Amino acid sequence: MRTPALRTGVRWKISIAIAAVGALIAFTLSLIVHNAARVSMLENSRDLQMSRLLLAQRLYETTKPRTEPKLGSVLNDPELPQPLRGLLADGRQATYVQGDGPAPEVWAAVPLGNGDVLSLHSPIPDRSAGIMKDLDRALVIGSVSVVFGGCALGVLVGGQLSRRLRKAAAAAGRVAQGNTDVRVREAVGGVVRDETDELARAVDALTDALNERIEAERRVTADIAHELRTPVTGLLTAAELLPPGRPTELVRDRAQAMRTLVEDVLEVARLDGASERAELQEISLGEFVTRRVAVLDPAVRVGVVHGSWVSTDPRRLERILLNLLTNAARHGRPPVEVTVEGRVVRVRDHGPGFPEALLREGPSRFRTGARDRAGTGHGLGLTIAAGQARVLGARLTFRNAAPEGDPSPVASAGAVAVLWLPDHAPTDTGSFPRPVFPD
Repeated sequence: MRTPALRTGVRWKISIAIAAVGALIAFTLSLIVHNAARVSMLENSRDLQMSRLLLAQRLYETTKPRTEPKLGSVLNDPELPQPLRGLLADGRQATYVQGDGPAPEVWAAVPLGNGDVLSLHSPIPDRSAGIMKDLDRALVIGSVSVVFGGCALGVLVGGQLSRRLRKAAAAAGRVAQGNTDVRVREAVGGVVRDETDELARAVDALTDALNERIEAERRVTADIAHELRTPVTGLLTAAELLPPGRPTELVRDRAQAMRTLVEDVLEVARLDGASERAELQEISLGEFVTRRVAVLDPAVRVGVVHGSWVSTDPRRLERILLNLLTNAARHGRPPVEVTVEGRVVRVRDHGPGFPEALLREGPSRFRTGARDRAGTGHGLGLTIAAGQARVLGARLTFRNAAPEGDPSPVASAGAVAVLWLPDHAPTDTGSFPRPVFPD
């Protein structure tokens, strides 16, 4: 059972991390500053209270005869806090802060020579309390500003990194689609060098290695097919000289199949080499498909919903139609239907449908979908059709038609191949405007 994963972008991960660190630092510093300011304020209040009390003590002791204490001091105050009484036990002067609120009481007491205690207490001045409130407000505002500033910085930094990664992913996707000329490092760009550039260089190196291997395989395949061409042609010529009979027909049939295979392999090698160019002509698609299908297989039904003029290569388009009809006749069941709607050509049969591997991965050479090796065909027909479609700048898709009343994806009422011709023709250099196909 797969555990659900929360998908988030790099930008937001970095932003949240920076904001969290900024909030932690701001909270810690605010707490330290608040406590330090409070301690400093209380120490100043203690010193001020003790100075007032010492002045009151001098006035009290120098007055003859002695009168009531001055400056708000009290002699033997019954409200004197017990902790402060303990501090005065050894005959020393002391201060004490009573209460933890915003305006605590500050006590100062001094023992007199006759055993009496002179004390003075008052709350922290409103000015000091106001200063603490202003300080706390400034710390909160500063902390919030730091968090939002860190979040903005995270969005900026993470956005830059995320943008570079998206460019690299998009370039790698184009490489996977066959655009081997794309360089991920150039697509990423930028002045700053980071791990993204290392990733881009690694992908480019991998692409170069794969291109070299594919090109080597293509050359070997083309060379082998080319070398087989001459002996196969000689074999066909020799088969024509054999006396009539069933063995002769079998030899001719197998020799012709071998020759077709060699020609198909050579065509695949040429298409893989990306050197093919379309020879464009303006044609009426509906009329062209109707005439060609009537020649290729008169039993196929053709329907033109509405026609369209297209600029394409008629020879390559006919090759695609031939391969699709051959595949439908070989692996499907009649009736086979061809429908033209604008720039879209659909070929459908009523057989068991395309195999799952083809729907998932696309056509692959030398794979026919048969359960054993006795199946007919060599698996190059759809591969060639897809390659010719790429030369035309078109897209060839494959799906299975669902039976009426049974929407199950497993059931099939035939195979459907759809050729989407582009709105714009290929250029003279062989490149194509990026086509936009409907879903």
